[in-house]
Amino acid sequence: MEAASITRVVILTAHYRIVGNIDLLPGARMTDYIAESKTFFAVTDAEVWDLNGRKITTTSFMNVNRDHVEIIMPENAVKPSAGVALA
Repeated sequence: MEAASITRVVILTAHYRIVGNIDLLPGARMTDYIAESKTFFAVTDAEVWDLNGRKITTTSFMNVNRDHVEIIMPENAVKPSAGVALA
C-alpha cells in the first residue's frame, strides 16, 4: 500500500475559505477523494478565513462537511485576480 502524500488545498464554502492539508494517495485525483469521502473529511494544519479576508482561526485538525464544499483546488493552482485578496 502506498503512503499518502500531503496536498495543500483551498476549500471554498458559502461562508468560509479554508486553507489546509488533505492526504491523497500518489496519483489520486482530488475529485475522487471528495466523492469517496463520507459525510466529513479531515483537513490538517488549517486556516479558516471569512469571505472578507479576515482570519477566523487556525487549527491542527478539523473535519469539513463535504456537502458544504463548493470549490476545492490545490493551493499551488490558485492565481489571484486583480483586487482579490487570497491571504
